[in-house]
Amino acid sequence: MVQSLLGYLALDSQRRPLLIQVLKELLETWGSSSAVRHAPLEQQCYISKAILVCMAHLGESELQDVRDELLASMMAGVKCRLDSSLPPVRRLGMVVAEVISSRIHPEGPPLKFQYEDDEMSRELLALAAPGPASDCSLEARGPSPAPVATEPPVETPEKTMESDVHPAQPQGSDSELDSDDEFIPYDMSGDKELKSSKEPLYIRDCVEALTTSEDIERWEASLKVLEGLVYRNPQATREVSVELAKVLLHLEEKTCVAEFEQLRQRALVAVTVTDPEQVAKYLTSQFYGLNYSLRQRMDILDVLVLAAQALSRPRSLQRLSQHSSPASGTSRSPALAISQPDWQVVVEERIRSKTRRFSKGCPRREVSGVPNEFNSVAGYFFFPLLQHFDRPLVTFDLLGDDQLVLGRLTHTLASLMYLAVNTTVAVPMGKALLEFVWALRFHVDIYVRRGLLSAVSSVLLSVPTERLLGDLPDELLEARSWLADVAERDVDEDCRELAVRSLLLLERLKDKLLSSCSPQP
Repeated sequence: MVQSLLGYLALDSQRRPLLIQVLKELLETWGSSSAVRHAPLEQQCYISKAILVCMAHLGESELQDVRDELLASMMAGVKCRLDSSLPPVRRLGMVVAEVISSRIHPEGPPLKFQYEDDEMSRELLALAAPGPASDCSLEARGPSPAPVATEPPVETPEKTMESDVHPAQPQGSDSELDSDDEFIPYDMSGDKELKSSKEPLYIRDCVEALTTSEDIERWEASLKVLEGLVYRNPQATREVSVELAKVLLHLEEKTCVAEFEQLRQRALVAVTVTDPEQVAKYLTSQFYGLNYSLRQRMDILDVLVLAAQALSRPRSLQRLSQHSSPASGTSRSPALAISQPDWQVVVEERIRSKTRRFSKGCPRREVSGVPNEFNSVAGYFFFPLLQHFDRPLVTFDLLGDDQLVLGRLTHTLASLMYLAVNTTVAVPMGKALLEFVWALRFHVDIYVRRGLLSAVSSVLLSVPTERLLGDLPDELLEARSWLADVAERDVDEDCRELAVRSLLLLERLKDKLLSSCSPQP
């Protein structure tokens, strides 16, 4: 539809000024920060497609006349979209900026962003390809020179005979080399790189290598074996847990190490799982610190969630020190240690294979109950993150420009609340989280609102029904009216879907909530 309308304007020379005016109006809307915050993604994508279709129909001379206006609107729109916390919105700004800059500044260096090549970006780039030149643009260029008829060259018999004769190869050419000089290369696929320094065997050696060592090989080896050493030596790790967490949090890549970020994160998660109380206190206190980048603050949130998952998972810390020897020098993660067969299971399998039974049902393996290790430390992970979210710092303002980190914080709190199911601290966590949600329920950023709606669902799933009705009836009634409004009026489809899911969870409690809040005669 939009291609047909804009193509109609581009066909006639008298209508082409209207096409330029349409492009100006579209870019003015596209560059509005209010439109970026409040317009749904589908509408923003539609406007972006219309802009690219207009650019494809206009010639260079027409674009040069309005270059300054287009550049100003483009810069405003790109800034608003790059500040967004939603990847599709940022990708829209990158693609449109690349196309517009290449058309209005064809002689300059091309603008190139790094974004994911998905279906939407490919569709936008296809629309930006210039179409066939229209009749009016051909008339503006003037008459084209008449084509000159050229006759194919006539081949003479002498040239044909010369082309059929191939030059003789010299006798000393490479084609007549002796085959004895050709050696078969050795198979080096299984060779291992020789390293001059050995891998550390103790936690303190790793700390020393990561902080003061100038040996790059030893630094890299320490980072690779640190996770396994932490799980195999929990007592030694607790002695230097906070110091080790500080080193890993500030660790920078000295050389090109494969999967450096993953190795650093897994090691920091291992330290947090081994000594959760002390390390969680340190990480949550540093989240609102002064001298930290946004990337480090988001790393803290990721580590807290991953450590909470490991602590709440059954048998997450059992048999971690088995099936591995310190002398081997290889790190073994908890997943590998857990996957090793237990000797009791092996004995039971042998007895079952040698026992004859005339009839038996489906084998049932009894799951042994283990305590949730996240129960005793959930408060250290959760409550410090709620304390100073409304206090702006010099370089960090969650309620201001750093809304991306605020969105990550809301999703982190929702995950921690969900992992605290059946814990003794779930009720105060749920009450504090609902107060946090109520304070930010009208936030303009879509990513933040998604996190807030996920937090409400986590409270409804984690806090027992009796405690919800007994301790949080007023909060749930207020949340119900807000969720109904979001499900009906929010511009984001995911927000509406999350609100509907929370309303479905509340429907189970609707009759009990109304009966508990009604006045007793």
